[in-house]
Amino acid sequence: MPKLFALVLLFLAGLAHAGDIDAKVESAMAAESRPEADVARDRNRRPLETLKFFGMSDDMRVLELIPGGGWYTRILAPVLADNGKLYVALGTGRVAANVLTLPGFEKVELVETNENMRRPAGARLYAMDEFDFGVRDLDMVLTFRNVHNFDEDGRALMHRESFEALRSGGVYGIVDHTRRHMEADDNENRRRADPVLVIKEVQAAGFEFVDYSDLHFRADDELEYEVGRRSVSGNTDRFTFLFRKP
Repeated sequence: MPKLFALVLLFLAGLAHAGDIDAKVESAMAAESRPEADVARDRNRRPLETLKFFGMSDDMRVLELIPGGGWYTRILAPVLADNGKLYVALGTGRVAANVLTLPGFEKVELVETNENMRRPAGARLYAMDEFDFGVRDLDMVLTFRNVHNFDEDGRALMHRESFEALRSGGVYGIVDHTRRHMEADDNENRRRADPVLVIKEVQAAGFEFVDYSDLHFRADDELEYEVGRRSVSGNTDRFTFLFRKP
């Protein structure tokens, strides 16, 4: 009987913890300080379901790569503020100037690297110089709609350094716009990524492929047009992948 009681307590504690995560994400989404443009994307980006698929809990040490304007940073930071830690790295100029200076984001740590993200003359994609995040034993690394921006060497570098930054058992979550498998480069697919190639390249960095989700599958995206076109903007088909460091 005592063992059964202990198991019940553990089960109930797990339920409470999961409920807390839901409540914290929903509270972050409902924050008055969020820009209206961010709120308008909630239905499409489904942050609660996405973060739960990745297995995020509020006591994790999480690194967000290439946070852009801070859409996910505004959700991740308050969720992790009390029990965990959020780091941001690579392409952090906008989020550092416009988000991390706001009340409530003081605990977010900006990881300074010596990376040089640049688009060489005549190139379609960005390149990066060698760098090191300088943090270790993280629980999770996340990047949303960014892998497509980099050339092969840049992608390999980002995956490799993410692997090095994670603890054994830590996870790497990727969301990106879908390109047709093995489709040649053209003017319409520069901001799309071949999901099969992404799996192959991330595995080459040492990761295990864990799972995928159809949360962001869009049957009416023909995978034909640039993601900024009105016909697909905000409704692109996106793959959602979860990897683990052995």
